[in-house]
Amino acid sequence: MRKTVDIALIPEDVSSDAAIRRALSSALGRQYSRLNTYKILKRSIDARSRRVVYRMQVEVFLDEDNLAEPLVFHYQNVSLGLPVIIVGAGPAGLFAALRCIENGFRPIVLERGKDVKQRRRDLAAINKEGVVNTESNYCYGEGGAGTYSDGKLYTRSNKRGDINKVLAMFVQHGASEDILIDARPHIGTNKLPNIITAMRETILSAGGEVQFGKKVTDLHVADGRIRGVEINGAELLSANAVILATGHSARDIYELLFKKGIAVEPKPFALGVRIEHPQNVIDSAQYRCDIRSEFLPPAYYSLVEQVGERGVFSFCMCPGGIIAPCATDENEVVVNGWSPSKRNNPFANSGTVVQVTLDDVEGDHPLKMMHFQAEIERKAFEAGGGDLVAPAQRMIDFVEDRLSATLPKNSYLPGTKSSRLKDILPDFVAGSLRKALPVFGRKMKGYYTNEAIIVGVESRTSAPVRIPRDQTSLQHPQVAGLFPCAEGAGYAGGIVSAAIDGINCADAAALFLGNAGS
Repeated sequence: MRKTVDIALIPEDVSSDAAIRRALSSALGRQYSRLNTYKILKRSIDARSRRVVYRMQVEVFLDEDNLAEPLVFHYQNVSLGLPVIIVGAGPAGLFAALRCIENGFRPIVLERGKDVKQRRRDLAAINKEGVVNTESNYCYGEGGAGTYSDGKLYTRSNKRGDINKVLAMFVQHGASEDILIDARPHIGTNKLPNIITAMRETILSAGGEVQFGKKVTDLHVADGRIRGVEINGAELLSANAVILATGHSARDIYELLFKKGIAVEPKPFALGVRIEHPQNVIDSAQYRCDIRSEFLPPAYYSLVEQVGERGVFSFCMCPGGIIAPCATDENEVVVNGWSPSKRNNPFANSGTVVQVTLDDVEGDHPLKMMHFQAEIERKAFEAGGGDLVAPAQRMIDFVEDRLSATLPKNSYLPGTKSSRLKDILPDFVAGSLRKALPVFGRKMKGYYTNEAIIVGVESRTSAPVRIPRDQTSLQHPQVAGLFPCAEGAGYAGGIVSAAIDGINCADAAALFLGNAGS
C-alpha cells in the first residue's frame, strides 16, 4: 500500500532522514509501524509566517518497497534515418533532437553560434570590453539564452507536455536530482554548460549531428513544401522537415520569413527594466529576519500589480545573481539576469516589466513590435554612451523624476551611467513602473529604497513576433514540413516550456514524415 503524506520541517532538518521519519511517524500514527520506505515528491519553502518551514509532499510505502525504476532514456542509432533539420541549439532544439532520435530520425542541429566552451570567450569580451560578437553572445550559441542566463526550470506549462520527463532528461545528463522535487527547480549557469555538452554527446553518439557556426540564411520552399535550408549564404542542406527553434532574438529569421512572403504576425510582449537590491534586503523582507539562516537559500520574490489596464510584474527573478548584458547586435543595450547554482552573489535582481499591446505601437506591419523593441534598445545604448554601459537610476529617484547624483554598487560588469530612464522608456511603461514600485514597497518591506538600482532596458522578455502554425500538425499554414517552435515562434516562455515544445514538434515532424515513434 502507498499513500501521499504532507509534512513540514524546519530548515535545519530538511535533509535529515531521522527528522523526516519523525514527521512521518506523527502524520501516520499507528500506520508508521508498517512503513518500509518513502519518496519525496515535492519540496517548497513556506515563509508566510515568522517561522519559516519546508513543506514536503512524501509518498510512503506501507508493507511494500518502492520498486519503481528511475526514468532512463535509451537512444538508438539513427545514422541511417531520415534527416530532420533543427535550426537552433537552445533547449527546444536540443530536446527536439533527442526526441527525433527516440522516434528513429536523424537530427541535424544547426547553430549559428559556438559551442558552450568557445562561447565563454565571447561573453568575457562582452563583459570586460563591451564588444558584442553578433553570432556568439548571451542569446546565440549552444544551449541558447538559458545556458548563460540562469537555468531556471520553473514552469506552469503542465498542460503542454510531460514536465517530469524534461526534468528527468536533465538529470540523466548531469543535473542534480533535486530538480525533480524542488518547487522552483534551478540548475545554475555554472553547471548548465556541462549538461548541455552531455546532451550534445548523446546526439552525436546516436548518429545525429550538431554543427556550429552554421547560420541559416534562406529556406528552400517548393510547391508549398520545405525542401531544405541555405547555410551561411552558400551551402544547401536538404530535408523534408525543418524545426525552426531559433529563440526570441533571431531578428534575421523574422526578416527572412517576411521577405519570402511566409506569414509572421506581431505579438504583444513586456518591456521594462532590471531592478537590483542587496540580497540581504530581500532575505530580511521574505524571511522576516535580520540575518538569513545558513539552512535557507537566498530569498526569492514575485510581485505583480495592475496599473489601470496594464499589468506590471517581476520577471526572471535571480536571487544571489548578476545582471548580464544580452545585446545581440551593435549599438543596443539589453539586460537580463542569471544566478550560479549556489546563488551566492551579494545582489538579487529581477526584471520588472509592463505589458505592451499591439495597440501601443502604430501601424499594421507584421514586424512592428520587433522594430519598436529595437528602437528602445538603441535609445538605451545612446544613453549609456557606448561599450554596453547601461543607463541606470536609483529607485526612488526614478519614481520622483530625479537624476541620481550617484549610483549604488551593482553587478552589471560593463558599467552603469546615471540617466533619466523616462527619456528611454515609452511614457506608458515609465508611468506604469513609477506607480507600481511604491506599491511593491508596501507589499514587501524594504523593497522601495534608493539603495536599489534600476538598469535599462529589459526588453527580451518574449518574442515580439509570432510565426503561425496549425494547432494540430504544428506546421506553418503555408509551408508543409516547416515547424515553428518554442519561444522564438511565440509558443513557449522558458527552458522547460521550450523543451516541451521541442519534443512536441519532433513528434509532429515524425508523424509528418510517416514514421512516428512511440
